Amino acid sequence: MTGGPDLQTRLRALPSVDRVVGLLGEAHPPTAAAAAARRAIDEARIAVRAGSAPPSTESIAAVALSLLGDDDRGLLQPVINATGVLIHTNLGRIPLGPQQLRAVERVASGYSNLEYDISSGRRGSRYSHATKLISSLTGAEAALVVNNNAAAVLVTLAALCAGKEVVISRGELVEIGGEFRIPDVMKASGTKLVEVGTTNRTHVGDFEKAISADTAAILKVHPSNYRVVGFTAEVAAREVARLAIGRGIYFIHDLGSGLVFEEAQLHEPLVASALEDGADVVTFSGDKLLGGPQAGIIAGRAKLIDKISRHPLMRAVRPDKMTLAALEETLQMYLRGRAAELPLWQMALVPVEELEARAKHVAEELGAGMGAEVKIEVVPIASVAGGGSLPGSELASFGLAVSMARRARRSCNGLFAMRTLPSSHV
Repeated sequence: MTGGPDLQTRLRALPSVDRVVGLLGEAHPPTAAAAAARRAIDEARIAVRAGSAPPSTESIAAVALSLLGDDDRGLLQPVINATGVLIHTNLGRIPLGPQQLRAVERVASGYSNLEYDISSGRRGSRYSHATKLISSLTGAEAALVVNNNAAAVLVTLAALCAGKEVVISRGELVEIGGEFRIPDVMKASGTKLVEVGTTNRTHVGDFEKAISADTAAILKVHPSNYRVVGFTAEVAAREVARLAIGRGIYFIHDLGSGLVFEEAQLHEPLVASALEDGADVVTFSGDKLLGGPQAGIIAGRAKLIDKISRHPLMRAVRPDKMTLAALEETLQMYLRGRAAELPLWQMALVPVEELEARAKHVAEELGAGMGAEVKIEVVPIASVAGGGSLPGSELASFGLAVSMARRARRSCNGLFAMRTLPSSHV
């Protein structure tokens, strides 16, 4: 029997929030303890309504204590990345360096000229500081910063192409992290998707036949998180640009990763090259191969960037002062010729011989304090960029293979990669 007078009696037997909080002790903040107690009592109430006997106050307090522990574990906290994946989305992409952090502290610890023009004494634009640096670095006429690259694509399409057709190759209808897909972003922007070609092969003629009086742009999406190999064909950016110019439509190039460091010698299109190839607008990330904070960057023709800047969505996707500070310092480091000091490139460009030496040093230090049952070996491995960058590319590295035999027929083993283990942890 789950209803009636008996149910009311069982529900009244549940303890009050204060009684449960009293059993949790004074080590927990009162607000958090009360919230956990309420949740534990709510769970007990659901169980009682389903027919269970009311649990004791002590057992409810134990549930509340467990909930407090879960809340603590759910908070953001530092971890060591020994996975071999440099740009690890689940671990916060990439770390920021001391210069970037100092820039954030400067603007976050007090007031700043975020939207104030000191020279004129009037209100300014939060975008003006970073956009000048982006233009200097990439050769773009103008630029904007938003909170991530998906937002950059969304607001660009919404501002330039809403209500009209946008042509894209089927082979570039990518899915990014968290099951967000380019077709969904395009739909949200108010554009009409026109896909051409096949998954593995698209030709310039496919674009030519698809362009109509209702076409606003061709969108090219760089496949930064996958690679199609074998019998493939794609239309080069220069060809797309020529076709777009000839038909009087826009060419929007989503680069994804945002490589500007030519010295890295990676098989990834440079932002400056994409603009030189004729793209009207390029979009890319700030926290992948650029090595900065999470941000989306829109760069290209000044007239179009101005139109995008006035779209209502810009208010919803604008970055905060701390993001802008970290991004500006990142861009300054490239312009000063100090990009190699960014944590991303410190990890990616460290010589493999140094990684081997690190691995041997850590193995010796760990081995000295372990028993005979623990085996630590230095092994050659391959690290990857990760974070939707450089698919299929590997970086030679070394790691530690740790195995531990136990008498109870159990074994514990793991592999710790050196390339993503900063020297400060060694």
